[in-house]
Parts: sequence; structure tokens; C-alpha cells
Amino acid sequence: MTVLRLADPAAAADLGGYLSRLLRYDRGAVVRIRAEGMVLGTFGHPPFGAAASGVITLRASELAEPATVDATVSAGQLLDAIADDARVPLPTSVTGPGWAGLLPPRTGWEHVADLGVPDLAREVAAGVAEFRARTEPGMPRAEFERVAAGIWTRPMAGRLPLRAAHAAQSFGFLGPPDADARAEVLRTGAWLRLEARYGSVSVRREGAPGLLFTR
Repeated sequence: MTVLRLADPAAAADLGGYLSRLLRYDRGAVVRIRAEGMVLGTFGHPPFGAAASGVITLRASELAEPATVDATVSAGQLLDAIADDARVPLPTSVTGPGWAGLLPPRTGWEHVADLGVPDLAREVAAGVAEFRARTEPGMPRAEFERVAAGIWTRPMAGRLPLRAAHAAQSFGFLGPPDADARAEVLRTGAWLRLEARYGSVSVRREGAPGLLFTR
């Protein structure tokens, strides 16, 4: 059995918090994990948008010792495996869903824009308020989804859809809305990425073909 060692209990708690948020949105969530050297990347796909154009979340964790891992596992089993001493025995791999093979590339990103975290938080709050005002219990699902799509696909700087900021805030990636806090918009090929202090969110542009995540 492969056992990863996170840098410290704080790193273990951060990873556990990320996995817990994923499971809050999808009790059957899976994650793709990649460890190279001293860094573990944990990718998730919460239901923020359609499967073909939704969001890919990434939480990076520091390791105590170098490792090389590439696997798709149950998010719930991975959460349960995190030990008090920051060891993580990896669960058995599962057959990954389509998104796990269509992850954003590791290199080739270029800067597009800088966004203030307070501005992002305000835009997300406005989107949430609008969604609540335009929906009501018993609304047909198709109408519910139409309203959601109309709000969360709105472009921000660099044509980044608002749903990317919504996901980043929901997962705690933006951190406190300090006046000077910034997040960066990046792009490469078919992808856009919001890089924040505590994690990143990538989205595939509407109508763009997927890119295989390669070694």
C-alpha cells in the first residue's frame, strides 16, 4: 500500500477540509491525486456548471518526503484515510469519470488579469442574491438550471466565468477579503484558471475541446 506523508497536521487538516467540501456537494465524489516531489495535488470536480464546461478545483499540499503518485480515488475514502500523524494510506484506485482524464495542463499558462479578492467576493454575493431572488420552491428543474446558467456563465476579467469565482469562494480558496488580496486569471489553450491564495479553479472555455492531462 502506498502511504503519503503530509508535511504536518496543518497540511492534513487543510486537505481534509477540502475533501469535506467536495463531499458536501457530491457524496460520491472522486478525486484525482498527483504527487511529484514534495507536492501533492488533489483535483476535484464539484457540480458548478455542466459536466463539459464545469470547474476543476485543485488543492496543493506540501509533503514531508518526496513521492510519485497518479491515481483516482474515492474522496470519502481518502478523507477517512488521513491519520492524526499526517500519514495518508492511499485507498484503492477507482475507474475515473470523464473529467479525470480531461484535466488542465501543467505548463504553458500566461497571465491575463489580476482581480481583487474583495471585488470577487462582492460579485459572487451579488450572483447568489440574484439567484435566490429569481428562483422559488417548486420551480421546474429546467427553469432552475436556466437561471443558474445565466448568472454563473457571465464573464469577468479575461472572460473568466463567474462560476469560477463562486467555486473558489465556496472552497475557501480566496481567503479573507483583505483590501490588498489578489487573485490571478491565467489561460492556456482551451483553459482559463483562477489562481488564488489557497487553491485554484480551472474552467474549459465554452465549446472548446478537452485537453488530456499528461505526465
